[in-house]
Amino acid sequence: MSETFYTSRATIEKVQGVHRRAVLEVGAVVEFGVHGAIKAHYKLEDARDLPLPVDYVVAATGA
Repeated sequence: MSETFYTSRATIEKVQGVHRRAVLEVGAVVEFGVHGAIKAHYKLEDARDLPLPVDYVVAATGA
């Protein structure tokens, strides 16, 4: 096996309910949660509309 090329360092904290906050090594803050059909499916009407983690993965893939 080859040596590790890159290690991502981030901290993730639970803010409230399904709301999470990640702080990346460079200091950028990323908010995660639920919205749209997933929010409706799980009946999370009180939850704040925030991007799903997969929304960030899709956006990063396009970058």
